Amino acid sequence: MRKHKSHPPKTVKVLCVSDHIDPLIYSNGIKERFKSVGLVLGAGDLELPYYGYIVSSLNKPLGFVFGNHNLKRISFYRKEYKSFQADVSNTSFLERSFGSTYLGDRTAKMSGLLLAGLGGSMRYNKGMNQFSEFQMAMKILKLLPGLLVNRIFRGRWLDILLTHAPPAGIHDREDQCHRGFKVFLLFMKLFKPAYLVHGHVHLYDLNATRKSTYRTTTVVNAYEHIVIEVEVPR
Repeated sequence: MRKHKSHPPKTVKVLCVSDHIDPLIYSNGIKERFKSVGLVLGAGDLELPYYGYIVSSLNKPLGFVFGNHNLKRISFYRKEYKSFQADVSNTSFLERSFGSTYLGDRTAKMSGLLLAGLGGSMRYNKGMNQFSEFQMAMKILKLLPGLLVNRIFRGRWLDILLTHAPPAGIHDREDQCHRGFKVFLLFMKLFKPAYLVHGHVHLYDLNATRKSTYRTTTVVNAYEHIVIEVEVPR
């Protein structure tokens, strides 16, 4: 009897960036250094032209969420908009201008992976894109229709949740600004994404923890950049 050869699982290398322009990326060597990358994710606090540079250099899809900084400059691109909310709601403009897919409060499929995004940080000074636990929970409710479609037609809820803030107790800090959201813990428990990729917490120590595990989810801090390899379910 002929034995069927088992095929290795398909994987996608994902370049995750956040919070600080990395000279390893913003350089002439970006194409050679990241030539094996199939998808890019931006976890916030980076200006849109930086994403545009990455997309034009690598010619790969890029999905992003907004953080809690670098928001006022958005209005410079479309002066007729007067508020942050109006700017980010115009996803067609963002995607047309910077070649990127805005994932805030929505689900999407990119490079074979099921993605969802939740931008912003914990509320600390009533600034833009800051939320209470309850407000973030309401943002998660907006994702439910897309998550249900994924579960029914693709057999799983989600592969990667892209956020700006970390989950509570994982990579976060004690000050209100950098405190993580407890509702993200519930999200991981219920929807079991393979990865939660976040930014917001700067890493200045090479020995600082960048990856952690919560139940079945790998939590990754994308500060500056990190490349992860994600299995694409068949």
